[in-house]
Amino acid sequence: MLEAIPADQLKHVGKKTDRIDSKAKLTGQATYVSDMTLPGMLYARVLTSPHARARIVSIDTAKAEAIPGVRAIVVGDELDYRLGLYVVDKAILAKGEVRHYGEAVAAVAADTLEIAEQGVEAIEVVYEELEPVLHPLKALEADAPLVHPDLSDYSYMEAAFTPQPGTNVANHTKLRKGDTAKAFEECEWIIERRYTNPSVQHVPMETHVAIVQWGHDDEVTIWSSAQSPFTLRNLFCTAFGMSHQKVRVIVPYVGGGFGGKAGIGIEPLVAVLSRKAGGRAVKLTATREQEFSLLPCRSQLTYNIKTGIREDGRILAQELTMYWDSGAYADYAVNVTRASGYSAGGPYDIPNAKVDAYTIYTNKPFGTAYRGFGHVEFFWGLERHMDLVAEAIGMEPLEFRLKNTLGPGSTTLTGEKITANTGNITKCLQTAAEAIGYRKLTSKEKAREKETGLKIGKAVVGLHKAPAMPPFTATTVILKMNEDGSVTANLSLVDYGQGTYTAVQQIVAERLGFDVSQVKVAFESDTDRDPYDWQTVASKGLLLSGNAAILAAEDLLKNAHEVAAQALRAQAVDLAHDNEKIFVRHHPESAVTFAQLAIGYAFPNGNSIGGPLVGVGRYIAQGLTHLDKETGQGLPAIDWTYGAHGLTVEVDRETGEYNVLKVVSVFDVGKVINPDEVRGQAIGGMLQGLGTATCEGYIYNEQGRLLNPSFTDNKIPTARDLPLEVDAIAIETPQIDGPYGARGVGEHSMIGVAAALGNAIQHATKAELTHMPIRYEDVWRALQKREPVDNWITKSPYGSCRSAPEIIKHDC
Repeated sequence: MLEAIPADQLKHVGKKTDRIDSKAKLTGQATYVSDMTLPGMLYARVLTSPHARARIVSIDTAKAEAIPGVRAIVVGDELDYRLGLYVVDKAILAKGEVRHYGEAVAAVAADTLEIAEQGVEAIEVVYEELEPVLHPLKALEADAPLVHPDLSDYSYMEAAFTPQPGTNVANHTKLRKGDTAKAFEECEWIIERRYTNPSVQHVPMETHVAIVQWGHDDEVTIWSSAQSPFTLRNLFCTAFGMSHQKVRVIVPYVGGGFGGKAGIGIEPLVAVLSRKAGGRAVKLTATREQEFSLLPCRSQLTYNIKTGIREDGRILAQELTMYWDSGAYADYAVNVTRASGYSAGGPYDIPNAKVDAYTIYTNKPFGTAYRGFGHVEFFWGLERHMDLVAEAIGMEPLEFRLKNTLGPGSTTLTGEKITANTGNITKCLQTAAEAIGYRKLTSKEKAREKETGLKIGKAVVGLHKAPAMPPFTATTVILKMNEDGSVTANLSLVDYGQGTYTAVQQIVAERLGFDVSQVKVAFESDTDRDPYDWQTVASKGLLLSGNAAILAAEDLLKNAHEVAAQALRAQAVDLAHDNEKIFVRHHPESAVTFAQLAIGYAFPNGNSIGGPLVGVGRYIAQGLTHLDKETGQGLPAIDWTYGAHGLTVEVDRETGEYNVLKVVSVFDVGKVINPDEVRGQAIGGMLQGLGTATCEGYIYNEQGRLLNPSFTDNKIPTARDLPLEVDAIAIETPQIDGPYGARGVGEHSMIGVAAALGNAIQHATKAELTHMPIRYEDVWRALQKREPVDNWITKSPYGSCRSAPEIIKHDC
């Protein structure tokens, strides 16, 4: 949409513009739900399970009820509601059985937080411990305990997902392209290996927090740190059997989300506490430890890749099997599985492919959306595997990638045709390689090696991702002209740090021909007062809301020009405008200001025309389809964003210690709307990706207890962990249906970073790494050819998580 306008004709798009929320956040004026209090508000605390799997024998709340100031206590048996985004499988509080360590068992609302904590401590629960199932491969065994014996009774989204009752499989995504069995017979090489990574936590700065007031006539108001107010409302109303007009969701500033706040979370629990407390508002703020165990995480993945290569180095066939650890509930994990299935081949042209991606229930905290939506996890294995294949066939890794990239005329795994406007993965890879001086060391780097004794390695990896969303994904932007001719934009896409509102401001100002200072984007989202948006996920916000903003601006101008034509007694076709007024092109002195038109134009005799000027823009994703459940064929992607990372590392070959010296991230963004925001997303996501790569990951004991539910033992990177040098480069291949040619880039910067690190370390040391995070001791063990400790469970029934490759060379 408007993608063909030359850059030199754009006033705001593509230019640096200050973020509209920066001053409010830096000065502390931005209000978060964490800051809010309401008259008579109560405070809640949650009692959680110390066991991964146990039968609830009894719950005694008598002592808690006797504590002065305790106003409401709820337990699972009194709540007959079930929650779920795609598979409706979760109770508000555990009923009969707890399914993971940290699951909510009871909750207390009291006059103060301290009293609520006393109340929780006074509740007595008797458990009968049961044997948990803690790994997805174990959960697939015939005699494995069923996490959900009643799976056949659950409702689910039948068009997209396939739960398998009588098993622990919440979903099985299948994709079939060509004939892999026949193709493997024709291959010169066949290379196979397994890759793994653990669950990790989103760790937003602001933990999950909600205030709910269950008012008279069952009218419910929810203030939440949620990413998606309308999805939250819809899921809440579905669970409680309520009309949507009875529930109001308000989302002010949000202190980060990364996917963990995308669906429905603690809000139903807070609502039933409010109802039981007679309608008093109740606030629940999750502790940091509860973020790790009560609330969802990113799913663990075990991933098998088998690749067949022709004599000329082209990929002929690939089979990929993914075992996604859903944890105790399906939540977003089933859709992560679906998205990973249709993206599984990466940005490479694979004529014959077979993908089986399983979402598997276990007795662990449940998985959900996380920045990259499964791609961070499987690209770790995919891009490590590309290097393994290149080494096996004796081809330089970047050359191997470039030989196999998707390009115009290629077909994706689901049958989508790639065009010249899809993006340019080849240019991304080449640009990243050039930026880090790939294949050689500079004189400065050679001197550094000599001075430090450390070995420098370099790597380049590719990536892609499309928004994972249903065919009916839609959004709306409304523009209201104020009395002075300025404009306020209302939308329900939530800006929780990604900067989309600033981009929308630039897009609106560009299309109106206004200064950005004349456009305000209202931050608080309110389902009673703001227009619909599906969800703030999937890097779809800029594309869909940006298009809606253009359409809203055009609608506002059309309405304004119609009134101006009457006021000026001219034809609308003869009118033009600037940022202050509308005028007759051939008589520019004949003009009327936007301020005169904003709320209705009045003639000198008192007659009035028009009325308040409003522009409405609606946009829905075009051309998407469901995927065939047997073949995976269809059109799941509104757009693809391609990218690449180039990474330079230095490694101590005796100790395994390493330092990341340089990372360059390159993305084909279609069109840069705001260069500083693109750079911010690229560097921020890259550092988050390094956290996944170097130190983050859940560790459980054999009973399924999470051993590191805090920053004491579950580290995340800080600004001190930035590489010595970072850079971000934008490639611009315009997206035809994107606003001014733009496509999303919010998630992509995190994808592939871990693989780039693993490949660079291997290039420097020959260390074989197939599990992340890559700790110093992991590199040391790999150098010593010693067995590591598995990171997803203290003792693994499946042996080492480093798998030796199986390489078959055919004699032809």
